[in-house]
Amino acid sequence: MPRLYHAPSDCPVCGDELVIVSKGCRQCGTELRGEFSGTEFDALDERELDLLRVFLSSRGNLREVEKHLGVSYPTARSRFDAVLAKLGLTPRADDEARGPVPQRADEWTPEVEDSEYGLPVSEQDDILGRVARGEITAEEAAKLLQN
Repeated sequence: MPRLYHAPSDCPVCGDELVIVSKGCRQCGTELRGEFSGTEFDALDERELDLLRVFLSSRGNLREVEKHLGVSYPTARSRFDAVLAKLGLTPRADDEARGPVPQRADEWTPEVEDSEYGLPVSEQDDILGRVARGEITAEEAAKLLQN
């Protein structure tokens, strides 16, 4: 099978949005002509689509994106935010209230980032680690996470 390339979403001449005017079947040769709509994802390049695939397959875990990309958490977060912006999506209001995400490694520590429970991630990870090691029960962990 020949390599398929990602089609551009914008016209290289005038910058306007491109529409799909032809689709074809490799198996039988059937061809459709007309104007077909694309999706907002057509604007993403292969790197951005890969990042989105990893994010979705890890069920929204940016730590997995960080590992996959081999970059720091702030870099992974920054790249993900750029993809959201390209899709026309904005961060949630509570994310904005926290202030800007540190961009340099020396500005960021795990304690800077709060977890979904309002605890620093390192503290949440410690509690979950204690559950994994059998030191505390899940119920005790839930109480600690809520307090």
